[in-house]
Amino acid sequence: MTLTCVALGLDHRHIYGMTEKMAKAGVQCLGFWTEGRPETLAGYQKRFPELPRFDHLQDALECGADLALISAIPVDRADLTVQAMRHGMDVMSDKPGCTNFEQLEAIKSAVQDTGRIWSVNFSERFETAASTRASELVEAGAIGTVVQTVGLGPHRLNRATRPDWFFRRDCFGGILTDIASHQIDQFLHYTGSKSAEITHAFTANYANPEAPELQDFGEINLRSAKGTGYIRVDWFTPDALPNWGDGRLTILGTEGYIELRKYVDVGGRAGTDHLLLINSSTCEKIDASDAGLPYFARLAHDIEYRTQTAMTQRHCFTVMELALRAQDMADAK
Repeated sequence: MTLTCVALGLDHRHIYGMTEKMAKAGVQCLGFWTEGRPETLAGYQKRFPELPRFDHLQDALECGADLALISAIPVDRADLTVQAMRHGMDVMSDKPGCTNFEQLEAIKSAVQDTGRIWSVNFSERFETAASTRASELVEAGAIGTVVQTVGLGPHRLNRATRPDWFFRRDCFGGILTDIASHQIDQFLHYTGSKSAEITHAFTANYANPEAPELQDFGEINLRSAKGTGYIRVDWFTPDALPNWGDGRLTILGTEGYIELRKYVDVGGRAGTDHLLLINSSTCEKIDASDAGLPYFARLAHDIEYRTQTAMTQRHCFTVMELALRAQDMADAK
């Protein structure tokens, strides 16, 4: 069986990796639709010159694809998701998959009604090989029972290149809904938690008064029956850093800990996907760049065989519920 996909919305560069990695998993892209001419359009057409552009959304929805890849403006992703499902497609959405609880409930209803898969590409886990190796080590018991995660998600603002919607709260959903969904996903995954409680949530605009709706700092504390977590996200990556952000994750276990330096090792080794493993017999830095990115092949398998090997539907719902809850808690202060 040859699976097919269609891209709906090119408003974030994450659509590049989503299209490329599903192609590597054997899923053929039939084309794309996007509204207007987002600044990402030229880059997409350069990477995928063979893909036709659908002039109308309805044509894209009726193209017969098995999977919709959605990276539209965040506030528009839920509606596209529901439409795609009701046209017989499973969905991989860029994060955040939705920006409010009403949208989340609409997606849940569509999943219930259609039996389609809604998968959010939490790329800070699914697109980093170090995260794959960490999952293997945790499952093998290398650090005992995981009791805490500390997730740091700094990003570079690149203010001059950001579109107008990026600075509009109703469009991007808030920094905790958006960026922190990555770290919530990782907390649940590595602790093996099915649910969690938000115990603290805070956002601020510390350095961008000219964009009052932007939140350039956010933090969350959360806990479950398995452990606790701390999350910090921000838009403060300094210009001298050679990439967009020094994303890190520390996974604390009862018999050791793992630290992931996913994108850069400042003052250390070149490249990406650095993993530090410390336990009773090991204290070493591991190059995890060869660990692979199984999410995409697993999602293709799930689409074909109606399984849940890439990510359970419950996990996807829970991550977005917690992100929205944290955002609401911070906004109420």
